Amino acid sequence: MQINGHTAIVTGGASGLGEATARLLAARGAKVALFDMNADEGDKVAAEIGAQFHKVDVTDEASVKAGVDAVVSDLGPARILVNCAGIAPPAKVVDREGNAQALSKFASIINVNLIGSFNVLAQVSAHMQKLDLVGEERGVIINTASVAAFEGQIGQAAYAASKGGVASMVLPIAREFARHAIRVNAIAPGLFLTPMLEGLPQEAQDSLGAQVPFPSRLGNPEEFAQLAADVVANPMINGTTIRLDGAIRMAAK
Repeated sequence: MQINGHTAIVTGGASGLGEATARLLAARGAKVALFDMNADEGDKVAAEIGAQFHKVDVTDEASVKAGVDAVVSDLGPARILVNCAGIAPPAKVVDREGNAQALSKFASIINVNLIGSFNVLAQVSAHMQKLDLVGEERGVIINTASVAAFEGQIGQAAYAASKGGVASMVLPIAREFARHAIRVNAIAPGLFLTPMLEGLPQEAQDSLGAQVPFPSRLGNPEEFAQLAADVVANPMINGTTIRLDGAIRMAAK
């Protein structure tokens, strides 16, 4: 799937991996729409790259449908979706005082990271399936998993479960969509310099980066964006989750 001239939706596009992906897709000629809850940053990024911003709650079916409908109406058929919206607050199952983690906290992470990804994917793919073929395909969907899906650390039970779900649903959905010529993949980043890590002291960032075998540093969001663009461009990448992690395997903590 060529990027130039096609409409791309990027969730979580106001910051981090989503912002970098939106910037690269726009630079390569895509008509980009950002979905995010942060209107101030979303409007700013959209203005800088010539994109649209829509305040969309990925956990809300009506909000997502309205956003997708608006994008299609304004920019034309959406053929590229990159789901980057996500949250990652850490919490142990049982805290130091012996209290069980509130179920609502676990559910909120699952709701955004897993259900939110599925919600947007479902709405966009329903639209994609009605499109004419461009070459041999109709569209490309990329979700964001994490190495935590495979090596979740202490305090990451909810996050790891959510990202494990993202990785696990790739193949069955890719198989379902094969007859519609829509590819579905996921990227599982390791330690990346996103807003979640940017707030740490430089010493802490350096310490985390040193855990990566090579290159021994935190990943740049632009490197995630590069892989996303490569996945869009390569028609044989389908039904898989690609690790982007500098060969790191996460320790227990």
